[in-house]
Amino acid sequence: MMPEEEGTLLDPRSLMSTNAELFDSPALRGLDLIMGFTGAAEAGHVVEQIGDELLDELDAQLVAAFDADQLVDYRSRRPKITFAGDHFTDYEAPAIELYRLVDGLGTPFLLLTGPEPDYQWDRFSGAVVWLANRLQTRLVAWVQSLPMPVPHTRPIGVTVHGSRQDLINGITTWKPQAELQAGIGPLLEMRLAEAGRDVVGYSIHVPHYLADAQYPPAAVAALEYLGAATSLVLPTDRLRENGRDVEGQIDRQVQDSADVQRVVVRLEERYDEYAGHEERRSLLVKDNEELPDADELGAAVEAFLATQPAGGDDGGKESSAEPGTSD
Repeated sequence: MMPEEEGTLLDPRSLMSTNAELFDSPALRGLDLIMGFTGAAEAGHVVEQIGDELLDELDAQLVAAFDADQLVDYRSRRPKITFAGDHFTDYEAPAIELYRLVDGLGTPFLLLTGPEPDYQWDRFSGAVVWLANRLQTRLVAWVQSLPMPVPHTRPIGVTVHGSRQDLINGITTWKPQAELQAGIGPLLEMRLAEAGRDVVGYSIHVPHYLADAQYPPAAVAALEYLGAATSLVLPTDRLRENGRDVEGQIDRQVQDSADVQRVVVRLEERYDEYAGHEERRSLLVKDNEELPDADELGAAVEAFLATQPAGGDDGGKESSAEPGTSD
């Protein structure tokens, strides 16, 4: 075998371009970094809602942009384009970008968001680790959301992971051993921890029968956890309002179907059983109990989901509790 020539690996930094006027500023050093990626592990479209809320409500400056042409499979996740009668317009190219934002009290922080890369995970991870080191990030906090056999009538659960035990202990009390399908978020958590960066991740539990629709209460819970970890004041008012708007819709759909009511009651009983234990189990890993099949939810919930447009406002019970108790 011929020895590999030195320098044949592509430099991770060539995946991105930076804002030259801002990138070398001391004002970017030592900030917290919030991350979230759309596409996978995004039940309830939580990351999408968080990104929209932060970028719409807070002052933002672009710090760096990744080359989506090298990272995204356009044919598996085709971008949107508008046909306006006799011509095409408004092509929505995918973007993976790093922003500097300022929270409600004037505290700056960083946000990295966009679609989960389809290609070059190791190279992308190397670039993110390089950014974290170069910018001397204080804490990297990231979020994903998973469909779980939990009812919408109970507090939203979370499984916490990372290198900061002070941000994990007391929230996740059961630590399972499981082999899961990888995602870019977990890989980045691992690589950042290996590089000596402080990192914490929040896996938000979304009722599996609402996983395909936007679920604002889960996004509110995620922002509360991220805000508590980073001591940032993050906007949630619009998401809370959206949650209130859809609360009645979900309740009516459930009340109209005895089958759905029975399933929700079973989920409530199972949730309450675990919540009553001193060491509450995480629902990230299935146990040997038979779980309700999605088909058992009946036509009422299916009809609810079918009425929600992609990217529309829908969800469930509002989350109003503080992080760690979430609802």
